[in-house]
Amino acid sequence: MSLVDVTRIYYEPAAAELPRGRQVLDRWPGATLVPVDSHWRIPELHGDETNVDRWVRIKREALVLGIKKSLQARPNGRSADFIAPSTANGCAMACAYCYVPRRKGYSNPITVFANIEQITGYLRRHVQRQGVKPEPNQCDPVDWVYDLGENSDCSVDAEISDNVDDLIALFAGLPTAKASFATKHVNRRLLTLDPRGRTRIRFSLMPAQVARLLDIRTSPVPERLAALDDFVAAGYEVHVNFSPVVVHDDWLARWAELLDQLGDATNAATKAQLATEVIFLTHEENLHRVNLGWHPKAEDLLWRPAMQESKRSQSGGTNVRYRTGDKGRYVRELLELIEQRAPYLRVRYAF
Repeated sequence: MSLVDVTRIYYEPAAAELPRGRQVLDRWPGATLVPVDSHWRIPELHGDETNVDRWVRIKREALVLGIKKSLQARPNGRSADFIAPSTANGCAMACAYCYVPRRKGYSNPITVFANIEQITGYLRRHVQRQGVKPEPNQCDPVDWVYDLGENSDCSVDAEISDNVDDLIALFAGLPTAKASFATKHVNRRLLTLDPRGRTRIRFSLMPAQVARLLDIRTSPVPERLAALDDFVAAGYEVHVNFSPVVVHDDWLARWAELLDQLGDATNAATKAQLATEVIFLTHEENLHRVNLGWHPKAEDLLWRPAMQESKRSQSGGTNVRYRTGDKGRYVRELLELIEQRAPYLRVRYAF
């Protein structure tokens, strides 16, 4: 896998004793092994702003193996009915706007949780307790939807261990629920699995010119577009995410090009089941300062004080978003463009 070349594995001893933990350790037999008390607090990786100089190197070379201690399916209601307990945390990719580093501390490489049997068992019982979904909602008209990759990218996680395989197999056998995850990485090995229509993959898209600047270490947008029909044919439900939408001088023209490319890339079967979520950029002051240390050009698009207003986040940080009034106009303009260029594309929600 080109995204990682693991040379150092930090591990909780209990995780290394589990079958999934041994699978991960066996994949990189030459890696230096470093026992740690907690996957969450590793000074060499997390919470040290001086790591900005090693931002991408840490993501490529470091891997963490831990135990997921708290198992909870949290209600959501926007993209999914519930947020499933994580089977991984962090990412080998380095999108300049990613919120995960704000929470865990700077580079944040992949952490694999080895107690997959405990997690899948919890999920099975949670789904069974819900029974049949009583009425349609924006998440799905029939099934309960569980978001799998809140703090990671499942397509990348599936390059590291079989956790995602196990989750897809779990939901393939659950008649009242489906899995869902967003991704910017095309992992064609997932085409060999058997999702039986019970896993929704949401490929994140933005105009290619912007993605080359912001979506660092991800699959190029043309590669993501080329994968859509193949994943539908393999038995996945496929949606697209327009996220984040970044406003700049010719942003609508670039989105018009992308919508045309989406239409050209997809066949009738894909279009018939395609839907999208539209999410405009939210950025954060501390991440802005960190980005200036490793990728300052990205901040020319992300940090636009004249266009943005501040809002205190739930964690106490300072987020910025497009100004009230202006943002409503931007949303309307993009929705009108989607209706003109891609009338087949159902918009699940936009904000």
